[in-house]
Amino acid sequence: MAHEPLVTVETADFSVTYVLALDDDAATVEDTDAVIHSRDGKGWTATFMTPRKITEVMHDRSTTGECADGLYLRIPDLVVVREGGLDAMTRALVDLFGTYGMDTDVLPRFTVDEDEDEDEDD
Repeated sequence: MAHEPLVTVETADFSVTYVLALDDDAATVEDTDAVIHSRDGKGWTATFMTPRKITEVMHDRSTTGECADGLYLRIPDLVVVREGGLDAMTRALVDLFGTYGMDTDVLPRFTVDEDEDEDEDD
């Protein structure tokens, strides 16, 4: 099923853009990256995975030799969700920001350098 690779979901406090692979289904995806923007311009990144997907990745790495033959998995912005799908992932973000606020560093932050944006417009 063909779809757009970027899916943006709007909430009351932020927007989140999910990056889907061509074969991902938004209702069931178990591993995806996201970029979150608050209404006041703050930004964060997140990687979502289900426990099943984490097990699968670690098993795959045990055969490729990565991460000490699958001994560990390190993802700095990892959010583990019990179930797949963008709805569950968005609910997790709403809860995270509802709990920690929009000034949180619970996820890695990024900033857009306004000088770079201005240079691109020249």
